[in-house]
Amino acid sequence: MNAPIRTDPETGLKLFNTRAAKASDRIAGKGYSTLDDEALKTLPPPPPGAAFNAEEQAKYREFKESRVGAADYMAMEGEFSRYLEDVYSEPPVEREALVDECEILVVGAGFAGLLLWYKLQKEGFTDVRFCERGGDVGGTWYWNRYPGIACDVEAYSYLPLLEEMEYFPTMKFASGFEILEYCQKIAKKYGFYDHCLFHTTVGETVWDESTGRWTVTTDRGDKMHARYVVLANGILTTPRLARIDGMETYQGESFHTSRWDYNVDLKDKRVGIIGSGATAVQVVPEIAKIVKELYVFQRTPSSIDVRDQRATTPEEIEAWSKEPNWSIKRRERLATISSGRTALKGNDDFLSGKVTDFKKRKKHTTVLSPAELMKRQLNTNFRIMEQIRARVDATVKDPKTAAALRPYYPYGCKRPAFHDEFLPAFNLPHVTLVDTAPLGVSKINSKGIVHDGKAYPLDVLIYATGFQWMATATFEMIVGRDGRTLRQKWQEEGTKTFLGLHSNGFPNLFIMSGPQGGGGQFNFTRGIESHTDYVVWMLTTLRERGGGIVDIKKEPEIEYAEHCRQADINTQPFRDCVSYYNGEGKAEPGSLAYYGGPQKWHERRAAAQESMDAFVFAPAPA
Repeated sequence: MNAPIRTDPETGLKLFNTRAAKASDRIAGKGYSTLDDEALKTLPPPPPGAAFNAEEQAKYREFKESRVGAADYMAMEGEFSRYLEDVYSEPPVEREALVDECEILVVGAGFAGLLLWYKLQKEGFTDVRFCERGGDVGGTWYWNRYPGIACDVEAYSYLPLLEEMEYFPTMKFASGFEILEYCQKIAKKYGFYDHCLFHTTVGETVWDESTGRWTVTTDRGDKMHARYVVLANGILTTPRLARIDGMETYQGESFHTSRWDYNVDLKDKRVGIIGSGATAVQVVPEIAKIVKELYVFQRTPSSIDVRDQRATTPEEIEAWSKEPNWSIKRRERLATISSGRTALKGNDDFLSGKVTDFKKRKKHTTVLSPAELMKRQLNTNFRIMEQIRARVDATVKDPKTAAALRPYYPYGCKRPAFHDEFLPAFNLPHVTLVDTAPLGVSKINSKGIVHDGKAYPLDVLIYATGFQWMATATFEMIVGRDGRTLRQKWQEEGTKTFLGLHSNGFPNLFIMSGPQGGGGQFNFTRGIESHTDYVVWMLTTLRERGGGIVDIKKEPEIEYAEHCRQADINTQPFRDCVSYYNGEGKAEPGSLAYYGGPQKWHERRAAAQESMDAFVFAPAPA
């Protein structure tokens, strides 16, 4: 067996062997099931004449305003830090601390890290080092291994490098367990494991002007000096807990869904799950099959759309194996769909190229003004939500439960959910929805949850309370030229980046999939493709210039931040609810996701690459 750290005799570079062993064979599961009941896989038709009129707008507004200020999340510190412990791997591989130099240091070993390594090594970059908090590759698919986990974008477009790997997902919406195994296959094939330090969390990372390098420290005692640092640690990486009175007194078993504890046997137990977002929607149908009693504590209902899961057919595999770039073509066709719901449903005939469009196009005799176009889009959005609400009524037998499960906000304002077994689960005699609207669970004691004067004794309490959106702790650790962290700069000046990839005063730092980063779509893999292409282009450009330093000018950064702000404001009616997408209603416009659309971002990116006017290049210190 190789030592944790060794030297490559050909290159003189350090190679690593720090991948941790799996903690238990009990860590296994599946995603969405295939169903034969067509009624469960079909939305009711929209009611005749449905329109987003003043009465319906008032209903949406009341639903939103009643929840403003209800979201109160806390850091997992002190006694709650146990919810962050890695339960999936054996203890970290012991190794010596590194005090040395490398050319490129990347934070993260998920899709972005794997794809970046694939492209960098193709371009001849070898002195590349990855730091990953977990014990293996996979990123979000490493941490999230709860029962029922699956991707909500069709796997044929979502998984990167399918052609290169000669891999065909087994299901249209692959399970998270299959995706994790696929990530491991990529890492093995392309030698990623030799370049990654697992169970290594990056700490303070400080720019040193005298050397033109970043000094990167970690929780393993490392002090590495990197010419370039790339943040590839994702947009939903930091779990969060709702702050609930008395939660520290609970004496039963408890865990967060992103650290699912398979040592806790749920069979015949009384289980409570706090949250009804995208994670809980996938968890509830699975654990309902084994628990004695299940209480789902919901503050705000999700929109539960049709999933219609299916297996990949032998005919598809045969056709794709003969078609060059079959997955890339699907991904690009998917990117032409502007409707999030249409994109996430994944029309097979269109995505496979059998038909030239995914819908019949309406011909307008007059040019619509922006206001008229917005009105039409909101009406279309409203009709979809009416169908989703009608699905609840058609599926859930108890009227009171059905009423609580009906969502009143624009489609896509909160993360859309898809499932054909979630709503029917509430017809089971041992599954109970506890409606905690609008403020959420009010108290936890030593035995369970107390809400609205009623006690719910529990053996196991599961927190499905989600993640911080675009708020990785790394931003608080990166210290730039003026001594401020990236977070401090954005708090004092407002979020300012160029293309979401650079921030002035933080030279040789590249931020992937962060605030204001565009180029993607509902399929985040396309954004990662764009960002990794850009990073490789810039590093190649610097190499051709003899290496050195790149920063961004202030003026283009200011202009781009204003563009992001306006794009956010212009599309705000589609996000008029309380959601992590808008910082629970508190985020400044333009400070989080990019809402200018993929085409506009790519136009700006291409213009910057052609003119080079936005960049400041300087030689590295001798």
